[in-house]
Amino acid sequence: MSKFRVIISGGGTGGHIFPAIAIANALKERYPETEILFVGAEGKMEMEKVPAAGYNIIGLPIVGLQRRLTLQNLKVPFKLLASLSKAKKIIKEFKPDVVVGVGGYASGPLLKVATKMGIPALLQEQNSYPGITNKILAKKVKTICVAYDGMDQFFPKEKIILTGNPVRQDIKNLSSKRDRGLEHFKLDASKKTVLIIGGSLGARTINESINAGLNYFAENNIQLVWQTGKWYADQAALSVKKYEGKGIYTMPFISKMDYAYAVADVVISRAGALSVSELCLTEKPSILVPSPNVAEDHQTKNAMALVNQNAAILVKDVDAKNQLIIELEKLMKDEVMQDKLRVNIARIAQKDAANIIAAEVVKLIKR
Repeated sequence: MSKFRVIISGGGTGGHIFPAIAIANALKERYPETEILFVGAEGKMEMEKVPAAGYNIIGLPIVGLQRRLTLQNLKVPFKLLASLSKAKKIIKEFKPDVVVGVGGYASGPLLKVATKMGIPALLQEQNSYPGITNKILAKKVKTICVAYDGMDQFFPKEKIILTGNPVRQDIKNLSSKRDRGLEHFKLDASKKTVLIIGGSLGARTINESINAGLNYFAENNIQLVWQTGKWYADQAALSVKKYEGKGIYTMPFISKMDYAYAVADVVISRAGALSVSELCLTEKPSILVPSPNVAEDHQTKNAMALVNQNAAILVKDVDAKNQLIIELEKLMKDEVMQDKLRVNIARIAQKDAANIIAAEVVKLIKR
């Protein structure tokens, strides 16, 4: 039985972490003897999520540059040097056969050191517009797995493999989970349900827009499952108190996302790469509100990849407070449009990304 040693590096958001865990799971499923070590950034959410998924992780002291002038930025060069030094130590001790970068702060130092030491590396780019780290690393890695067509404008064409984004396996075959989902969220099967997901940290504009439009749900007998993120959880819980018995539920974080997707008739979401990939796989009519607070406005580019194929509706963040509930109302009344979005988004779904990427990782080892 093959016993490979693999380092997977990156993180910072759920959009980087969950695909990384999906790749690790696919490798372990095919080659149970594989030893996998994660390398993340100290203090970031991967330091909690990765051990919860059953894997070891080591943190680097790496931090990103703040967009505004701040004293924190003075520490960046020192943190980078410390991270490069620690990455070298990790690689020498673990002796990986291959390294995988999934984007985020930690993948930069780790892959830079690994490729310099002659260890084959694979990049997994989730977005339709890559971040700076992956653009820099692209020159040194052997393989780049992407989720969108047309990525040869950013990366060397001969290294690119179109795989889609790995997503959690439990969101496949949702129809069998609908009844359990209704029970889990205490919902009425005869009513329509809207799911709000603002990403793992929540989304202020979406939260404020939904908060301002709660009457719409109550007056139209539409149920709401609202993931607020922890920063808005108290405010949302306070706001929905007066709608008790109306099927309006808030929570900081949804652990059973498979149940949430299973009960949803329409989804309102940010346009992070992972969210978009999950919406494609779950075939949900969706309204996307891209976050403006991300590098190179890549969420708008992710959203437009769907909108251009009539597979989702776009509401700009700046317009959300005036337009989001109006667009939702139009979509809820238009079942023909819901069906069209469902069919078109299903066409874009790439269903076996984690296994395809795992196979590419093994190819690099055997090469």
